[in-house]
Amino acid sequence: MNPLFSIITVTFNAESVIQPTLNSIKEQDFSDFEHLIVDGASRDGTLELARNAGIPQTVIYSEPDKGLYDAMNKSIGLAKGKFLIFLNAGDSFTGKDTLSRLAEHADADIIYGQTQIVNTQREVIGMRHLTAPATLTADSFKRGMLVCHQAFVARRNIVPLYDMTYRFSADYDWCIKCLKSSRKNAYAGDAPIINFLTDGLTDKYHKKSLKERFDIMCKNYGTITAILLHISFIPRYLLRKLR
Repeated sequence: MNPLFSIITVTFNAESVIQPTLNSIKEQDFSDFEHLIVDGASRDGTLELARNAGIPQTVIYSEPDKGLYDAMNKSIGLAKGKFLIFLNAGDSFTGKDTLSRLAEHADADIIYGQTQIVNTQREVIGMRHLTAPATLTADSFKRGMLVCHQAFVARRNIVPLYDMTYRFSADYDWCIKCLKSSRKNAYAGDAPIINFLTDGLTDKYHKKSLKERFDIMCKNYGTITAILLHISFIPRYLLRKLR
């Protein structure tokens, strides 16, 4: 019988950050999941750590790929779970009961929640600057990617492949497509479900990511709407700078 969740961790030379991810999966009080490590032929100790993590549900695939979103597309084809959770190396669940909390909403197409930011010392810096709303629709993402990709859990039979013409923000486009296909979205509550490591790919290429997100907004919501919304984002951006 297929598991309820497929937890997918895409890796490449992630030895320095993957252990907290593995620990948080191993600690879960809910066992109806598989854990897929989709690795890009790492040359460090990533795979050894994964093999030694003591997670019986872990399955490892390791071969060269064309980058993050290519690996995620591979994982969609490999996954057997009812829902997909993309938990990148360095990110982690916030508590032992995270999967249990998500499982309470297994009648939905999309389950989502809040995200908090952690540094490399696993210290909580604060909540993500965009807050997941209690009610979520495809139009919600006009305001930006309100739900962190790792905190966006989608039923496997509604998900598309990632559009690899986007190098940094294909997850934003993917989430919008999922929301357009969803019949019911469930909010997991105000307590955060994901620890997001602050030095991810999007952080390193922030300006390029924002350009792609603007293009995605134009495609999904119209150019004029995207321009007007970006003008409205200026106070939010300035407030973040002041903080």
